[in-house]
Amino acid sequence: MKNIKKSFGSNVVLKNVSITINDGEICALIGENGAGKSTLMNILGGVVKMDSGEIYINGKKVEFNNPSDSLNSGIAFIHQELNLINDLPIYENMFLGREIRNKRGRLDLEKMIEETKNVFKEINVDLNPKTMVRDLDASYKQIVEICRAIMMNASVIIMDEPTTSLTEPEIKRVFKMMRTLRDRGVGIIFISHKLNEVMEICERYMVLRDGKLVAEGMVKFITPDDLARYMVGYDVFTDRFLRRHELGEEVLRVEKLTHAHAFRDISFSVRKGEILGVTGLLGDGRSELFQAIFGAEDIQSGKIFLEGKEIKIHSTEQALQKGIGYLPKNRKENGILKDMNIIENASIVTWPMFSKRGVIDSSKHKDIFQKQVKSLRIKLNKITDNINNLSGGNQQKVVLAKWLSANPKVLILDNPTQGVDVGAKEDIYDIISELAKKNMAIIVLSSEAQEIIRICDRALIMFHGVLQGEVSGTTMNEHDIMRLATGGELSAVQRGEQ
Repeated sequence: MKNIKKSFGSNVVLKNVSITINDGEICALIGENGAGKSTLMNILGGVVKMDSGEIYINGKKVEFNNPSDSLNSGIAFIHQELNLINDLPIYENMFLGREIRNKRGRLDLEKMIEETKNVFKEINVDLNPKTMVRDLDASYKQIVEICRAIMMNASVIIMDEPTTSLTEPEIKRVFKMMRTLRDRGVGIIFISHKLNEVMEICERYMVLRDGKLVAEGMVKFITPDDLARYMVGYDVFTDRFLRRHELGEEVLRVEKLTHAHAFRDISFSVRKGEILGVTGLLGDGRSELFQAIFGAEDIQSGKIFLEGKEIKIHSTEQALQKGIGYLPKNRKENGILKDMNIIENASIVTWPMFSKRGVIDSSKHKDIFQKQVKSLRIKLNKITDNINNLSGGNQQKVVLAKWLSANPKVLILDNPTQGVDVGAKEDIYDIISELAKKNMAIIVLSSEAQEIIRICDRALIMFHGVLQGEVSGTTMNEHDIMRLATGGELSAVQRGEQ
């Protein structure tokens, strides 16, 4: 891609950007939200037309007017929000839009199943083509998308945040697939905010900042700190937050909380001004636990106390009324309303709070949201634009803004920095810290031990639905967290006992 320029109205998104991708390499494309990564890849994928510039495939100049042109040139785009249909089997998803038909014009199901099996066999994937997509975990959905790209004979695959919603074992599965493709001569453009993954899987890196290519080179010659500095333009502070403050009284306490299958006998408490972390591995039950506390899952037995009084929560509406907020981990399915605009998404939780006789006070919502736009560094054009116009990271900030506007007593954040770049991550960490200073009780659920260590006062570690242990102080380290998350125990010395 040579000298690519693109503007949306007065907003200049790409400023003379030139990049190259070679056969048989995995190259990282990184940058903050709004840096221009998605726009650049949408141009390569034929989704967006550039204002000026040139694209060459194998030395030959090409022009893309739509996604089909790009695909026919051997470029496959696997978007961050996967384009699979849950209610169809794998083989039908594989041939979506290019179905095989027999002489009578009917779908040739056997032929599609056979070709899907051949692709799976070719790259050693153990999947039944007749399996419904809804029954796959996130990593296998990614693999189905990749296999679809292989079936289309793609020579370049763009992977936009492929590991955002994956657990560690799932990530390893996708990385293994990526290495197989690389060894077959496929070029992969890997878009990610997880710099440790860039260091692990990529040979080369390209960094966009404010619509310009500001750095590129071989990964083996740089550090994650170097990449973070290229992305934001300054050194990023990544040490643990040093928080010296007195915690207030207990806000939330649960006793012997038990679910039908996801968790059992869970007891803990959180105090005003405290940031409590909760982590573990795949199947630990933490999301189900806090969804139950928020009224989205049924509790079989146990008690919930808010500010010392036992409460019964049977719906998310009741939880909100009592002062509990919950930012879900799956933004696409549970966080945003895709058919509504930005301000509507940012204010929907507080519509009942700022309405008179059933009429929403729009000006009040706009005033609150404009302050949040500034404090959260949300990049947008107009607040009346559709939420889909924002990058994934900025959508996540809008979801956070939605819950902050309700000013809850307890705010549960399930993977709050999912799909958020390194600079915006620091913004969110600062905001979490500021909210705690204002005596809000914060609970952070995260799969990333470093995130837990970075911002939490202490952390609960879950293992297969039970509370395996707690870490704080000297035990707040990756080694002890992983020991507990895999079913081990800390010694008396590690726990600080005599």
